[in-house]
Amino acid sequence: MNGNSFRTEITCKQGNPIALNEAMLTTGSCFADQLGKWLLNSKFKALVNPFGTNYNPISIHKNLTDSINSEVDNRLLTEQQGIWHHFDYHSQWSSSDKKDLIDSIRNQQTLIKEYLSQTKVIVITYGTAWVYKHKVHNKLVANCHKVPSGEFDKQLLSVEEISQSFNTLQSIIKNANKNIRFILTVSPVRHIKDTLQMNSVSKACLRLACHQLANQYKEVEYFPSFEIMMDDLRDYRFYDRDMIHPSQEAVEYISQKFSDQYFTSEVKTFIGKWSAIKQALAHKPYHPHSTAHQNFLKDLLYKLNSIKEVSVEEEIKLVQSQIHSNA
Repeated sequence: MNGNSFRTEITCKQGNPIALNEAMLTTGSCFADQLGKWLLNSKFKALVNPFGTNYNPISIHKNLTDSINSEVDNRLLTEQQGIWHHFDYHSQWSSSDKKDLIDSIRNQQTLIKEYLSQTKVIVITYGTAWVYKHKVHNKLVANCHKVPSGEFDKQLLSVEEISQSFNTLQSIIKNANKNIRFILTVSPVRHIKDTLQMNSVSKACLRLACHQLANQYKEVEYFPSFEIMMDDLRDYRFYDRDMIHPSQEAVEYISQKFSDQYFTSEVKTFIGKWSAIKQALAHKPYHPHSTAHQNFLKDLLYKLNSIKEVSVEEEIKLVQSQIHSNA
């Protein structure tokens, strides 16, 4: 850091490159949603948080292994005010009918299992090391579903517990698809309900587990989204209004750092080109029939037809539908 620099920017070293056509799966905290949506908007093939947000490592790993093994623990079903939930899954997986809930979970597991057979990269975002164990079932849960807190014990996962759980996941995943690799990251979102002090303890456990796993497995890498937010973007202007979640600008900055670490110059060039086309596609004209806008659409269609890296058939059809034959 020189005397004229007023920030500590994190430089991401080049990791193993990810090709534009390589299938990815993101899973974990809400940051997995944000990164996944950015990947989809950049025309990558990605399955984004297929079981909804999940914060603790044990539950994240279990969702994946249960999908591969086609397992649903019916003991963890719970009914609240006429609605059935499952303690292993996000509240989006709920139903007024118990059988429908089980069927929907199994259908999603089948989709994930099939997708994992072709996936090249799994990005896991850990949110917290604090977990809740159901007293009666003696099981860690992903979601308490507003069941009274007295039915759970709150615990802090150890680094060893996180690592052992990942070891199981890695073994099962590798048996299903030996070509999969993992990118681990710690969510930059604060969990203030645990207090800021205990949030720091939690993040430290997650970060140390990621460090150990990246050193243990050649197919495991770490991406420093947590450090970028905490040390590079050290300013509340990079937070959303809740002062907890990263702002859209911060998400885009962290995504760009992800791009720096995992994408080749050719892929980054495509992302830049596609970003400009996306902006053009989103343009809302005041006079859609005007000569100027029709020429704009024809130029946009030419640019779309020049793209060979990914399929843009839907976008081409959309633009064609707006071009008038007498223009």
